[in-house]
Amino acid sequence: MNTAFNLCRDCGLYSDTKKCSACNSFNIINHEEIKFLNIAHIDCDSFFCSVEKRDNPEIRNKPVIVGGGRRGVVSAACYNARIFGVRSAMPMYQALKLCPNAVVISGNMQKYKKVGLLIKSMMQELTPLVEPLSIDEAFLDLKGTKKIHKMDPCQVLVRLQNTIINEVGITVSVGLSYNKFLAKIASDLNKPNGFAIIGKNEAVNFLSEKPVSFIYGVGPSFKNKLKQVGINKISDIRTWTDKEMFIQFGDSGLRIAKLARAEDNRPVKSYKKRKSISSETTFNNDISSLDTLSNILWKVSLATADRCKSLNLAGYTITLKLKTSNFKTITRRRTLPQVTQLADTIFNTCLTLLEGEAKDQKFRLIGVSLSNLSKPLGDHGILLDPMALKRGKAERVTDSIRSKYGRNSLIKGRQFKL
Repeated sequence: MNTAFNLCRDCGLYSDTKKCSACNSFNIINHEEIKFLNIAHIDCDSFFCSVEKRDNPEIRNKPVIVGGGRRGVVSAACYNARIFGVRSAMPMYQALKLCPNAVVISGNMQKYKKVGLLIKSMMQELTPLVEPLSIDEAFLDLKGTKKIHKMDPCQVLVRLQNTIINEVGITVSVGLSYNKFLAKIASDLNKPNGFAIIGKNEAVNFLSEKPVSFIYGVGPSFKNKLKQVGINKISDIRTWTDKEMFIQFGDSGLRIAKLARAEDNRPVKSYKKRKSISSETTFNNDISSLDTLSNILWKVSLATADRCKSLNLAGYTITLKLKTSNFKTITRRRTLPQVTQLADTIFNTCLTLLEGEAKDQKFRLIGVSLSNLSKPLGDHGILLDPMALKRGKAERVTDSIRSKYGRNSLIKGRQFKL
């Protein structure tokens, strides 16, 4: 018979009983594999809202939504708002219908990034193998760190969790397992401020009765395809061979077949290659005027270019994203012969694409992204636009002024119209 180990979540020490013998706390977790698991997923609880509540105690017990205006979408909703059915990516007008008394905050991305980087640095003090998934979540591989910290990975994670509460002022939830798939599932089981464990001995049975949508990447469309052949629960997937799943559903079928058996051999990677850089904005009112759209397009192109330059990246492929008044998304892209990071090039490329779409249509959103990224190779002229190189040089001079005196210290006339 296996013995379960008791770990105190307040002091991070093991205990022989359900009451910590070191600090007298009853906040104990126990699991027979707790000492032997080393893959963790850490997820900040309602991150944007938690930071706002930390900075403004008056809203701490109120439902809070972070998002952009009545025409925007919900970026984050606190747990008090989620009780009313508010969810991330929900249109703001719908969220306010569900929770009319919510405190709505436009958000401060720079502040959130600062907090996210602080938490990331705390993780990197524990292990070099930290794989960020977003600003507020990451995988950690703590294998081999016991010699350094003189503690098991689970103890290190408990202390990290408490350090974040005390020094950063927000809570995080921890999932601990033997692979990334299960660690991510575990971190979502006991939110907020949770610590959940899924061990090898229980993993397959734990997954069996869960719906196929429990697997990350199985959205409504894939779920319906699985349902059509009688696959509703994760255990149903196991009645098919890997070959059958691949023939029927391709690589996605083979992927979920392995996950259904709790198999995930993906390593925790400390570096994840960026695929694109983008910026977008949602309008307060639908816009059909090409002149107005082009002015907003410049602002979005400039924001994208600024991000590229700050990351010292450039890209070959420029994509224009539009969302119509009836929520239809349109994307148009063009690949250039050389990489760029200039707002002028991004804007003029997208303007041509915009002119082809802005005909008797109203739009609620416009966005720009740069992909197929690489390091900058220097600015190039364009055969059909001999003034492009001069405008590029002027932009570099403008960048240096904006860097010294602020982003809005020197702007184009287009921005005055906004």
